[in-house]
Amino acid sequence: MKRDRILVISNMYPSEASPTFGIFVKNQVEALRERGLTVDVVAIQNPANHKMGVLTKYMMWMLQAFFLLFVGYRYKVVHAHYVFPSGILGLLFKKIWKCHFVVTAHGSDIHKMAKINGTIERMTKLILKQADHVIAVGQTLYQEIHEQFGVKDSKLSIISMGVNRQVFKPLSSEIARENIGHPSGDPMILFVGNLIEAKGIKELVLAFEKIKAVKPNASLHMIGRIANESFYHQVRQMITEKGLTDVTFHGPMSQKEIAQWMSAADVFALPSYNEGFGLVALEAMSCHTPVVASDVGGLSYLLADGAGVLIQPKDPESLYVGIMKVIENETLRQGLVNKGELLSNENDQDYLVDKILTLYGVSRKEPAHS
Repeated sequence: MKRDRILVISNMYPSEASPTFGIFVKNQVEALRERGLTVDVVAIQNPANHKMGVLTKYMMWMLQAFFLLFVGYRYKVVHAHYVFPSGILGLLFKKIWKCHFVVTAHGSDIHKMAKINGTIERMTKLILKQADHVIAVGQTLYQEIHEQFGVKDSKLSIISMGVNRQVFKPLSSEIARENIGHPSGDPMILFVGNLIEAKGIKELVLAFEKIKAVKPNASLHMIGRIANESFYHQVRQMITEKGLTDVTFHGPMSQKEIAQWMSAADVFALPSYNEGFGLVALEAMSCHTPVVASDVGGLSYLLADGAGVLIQPKDPESLYVGIMKVIENETLRQGLVNKGELLSNENDQDYLVDKILTLYGVSRKEPAHS
């Protein structure tokens, strides 16, 4: 029935080959389905970024969307993730079928994509202005959309993608380390995310070099997709030249596996140059793992008031100091864990889905696992 049928459009969505590519969008889709909604998805599931791969995947994506456009009358709501380019397709559905159009801005679509050229900036502004409601995943993003793109507060909300506390839940580090085959009690630092320069990977390696000087048994683990082969090889060369033998790249993992690693780690590090919200940091906090992250974007708000340790971006020394504080100060660690638990509850996926259903104008139902 139309009143319960939603179309989600996204240029990032996981597949069996790329299980973490846009996983946060899939999590929200599954949460909506648990509330009894029929949710159709038209999305790009291939993270390939070489020229032919990009052209092919975007052409196929648009063809799928245009096919659904013929039956667009079925949808009460069209929800686009990422303002550009997903929002263009969402706007077409609104214009042709008068669907309620919601768009979620995730950060890179505003901070990077909209700044590529004047045409994309104008399209971004058009989409934001004509959407029935705009969701920003963080406070900084909200302010930027409001101030720079002129979107009224009345149709702008802050709703993060939320943390699935059924998956990201506390587990004793001893049990978690046994589960991942890393039983040692030595200091363990974890990073999760795409292996790109903007995530502060080089700075993390440089900070880890200093940590090894005072904590010789420490280890650094990085979980994520190699998004740039050239950059990845630069980092590997740096690690080899510095003789760092306790840095391990694990590749992408499922969310359940990542949750185990988060519980096992002593510190979760996210030294990004910018973040729209920093959901992965919240997931670590939900596992009761202290977070050290850059004082940028959504992270500045997420980790404010002692919820995490904020460090200067692009500054290995600041990152080193922040990580060492957490490793060596048990009182600080416990305080971070306590505040992280409170924030995780406030950003529980189920609670935030209720807000989205209100924006959709759909009656709320309890999730199946409640």
